[in-house]
Amino acid sequence: MSHLEHDPHYTGALDHREDHAPGDAPQESAGHWVRNYLLGLAFATALTIASFWAATTNMIWAPAVPVAIVVFAVAQMGVHLVFFLHITTGPDNTNNVLALAFGILVVFLIFAGSIWIMDHLNANMMPMDQMMQMQR
Repeated sequence: MSHLEHDPHYTGALDHREDHAPGDAPQESAGHWVRNYLLGLAFATALTIASFWAATTNMIWAPAVPVAIVVFAVAQMGVHLVFFLHITTGPDNTNNVLALAFGILVVFLIFAGSIWIMDHLNANMMPMDQMMQMQR
């Protein structure tokens, strides 16, 4: 139970007394939304610049560059989900989170299935010298 529920002035709406994510919908001015969108844009731009920097610099150990780019990509997906798509863990966003989880599952299954199929095709492929003899 929150201590706000015992407050006689508490209306149940989000206000400055409660902790909320940037995607929650408090009743605030348009400046609030503009500020959140600009903050999301700044984060997304910074992560894009960081990705290009990681790909072109010699300051990062060469085998670690793909890992750095993946980390920046995952962080940018998080920024897009929170600041632009307003996906939060609030009770009113349960369907959105479930739809996102299902989408991630489908993408993973397609990706993993494709890799599995290509691996088996490669393992069962006829050696090249036998293929060349069949063409003669």
